[in-house]
Amino acid sequence: MSALQSHLVSKTRSDLNVATILLAGGKGTRLHELTAAESKPAVHFAGRNRIVDFAMANIVRSGLDRLVVATQFAPATLHDHLPARWDGHFASGAMILKDGRDTYLGTADAVRHNWAQVEGWGSDQVLVVAADHIYDMDYAPLIAAHKASGAAVTVAVDVVPVTAASGFGVMQTDTSGRILSFLEKPAHPPAIPGDPDHAMVSMGIYVFEADWLRDALFGRDIASLDFGHEVIPAAVAQGLAMSYRLPAGPSGHTYWRDVGTLESLRLSHLDFVGQQPARLPRASTLSEWYLGRGSVAMPGALVPASARLTRCLVAPGTKVPAGLVVGEDPDEDDLWFRRDRGTVLITQAMLDRREAVRVPVSLHVATRPVLQSRDVA
Repeated sequence: MSALQSHLVSKTRSDLNVATILLAGGKGTRLHELTAAESKPAVHFAGRNRIVDFAMANIVRSGLDRLVVATQFAPATLHDHLPARWDGHFASGAMILKDGRDTYLGTADAVRHNWAQVEGWGSDQVLVVAADHIYDMDYAPLIAAHKASGAAVTVAVDVVPVTAASGFGVMQTDTSGRILSFLEKPAHPPAIPGDPDHAMVSMGIYVFEADWLRDALFGRDIASLDFGHEVIPAAVAQGLAMSYRLPAGPSGHTYWRDVGTLESLRLSHLDFVGQQPARLPRASTLSEWYLGRGSVAMPGALVPASARLTRCLVAPGTKVPAGLVVGEDPDEDDLWFRRDRGTVLITQAMLDRREAVRVPVSLHVATRPVLQSRDVA
């Protein structure tokens, strides 16, 4: 970090007048059974951590002291977990949870519905943060860079393979970092000029000037419901949007993961098996969650040593039977479990269905001889 950057960060920390809004209402449908009754931010990661804890740890470490958490889908777990885990880091009444079930129509609409709190705090800037990513980031340099730029909004960005970019907001910038174009989840993402294999994508983290955002939400277009589809493109069209590249971590590389699928959730866990690419909000030992053979056990799962699981995610509370073999025969796995590319999800309900079907099979060999022969083996 340069001397100028250090000065800007120091000044920002000592003079923060920023309201933070954490968007924690995501349903996470591609995590299937793991989010059938839980929001995506509430999903466990690396033992007792939950995905939301990464953003919360970043907020606390960055010295941000005024926070609205906007929940929506299945909010009960977050409304229990966040006060119990994080209340002690905020002054009384400075962390506010807002249940938006059947209310919010998009990310920007969630901020609109909570704008009275921003106004009440008299904040100059508003930091909007997605609650469903795995990363370690100090937001103070981002805020400092935003203030120094004079932009209406600054978007935190990372670089991903262009083949994976269609799930994000994709942008092009000039040499100063000003955003020239912004496409939300394009089918054919534009690559970085001169680097056809990579694209620059939004991390779902924005710093806004409060006055500009108020006008965007209430003054010009009351239909603005989503940041990626409407608000950020409006700022880009006005020439008022800047980008901020995620700094490299201790490894010399950036680390930011959207664990939106079973495969990405498991693989992101494996990144923490060796040297950790980001700080865990709560320290955990590998024995709490890593089973070996590329498999991960979530809290409350019981896996006997005799089970042989390969590239599996074992859902919370699942009791794996002795001798179970999963991850070696895709056809067999497909009968009972959910597969996402190379990852197999095992839940208690799946094991119960498997047991209910296999017991009668052992009594009526002719019904499913293949399964009967596997039982004998």
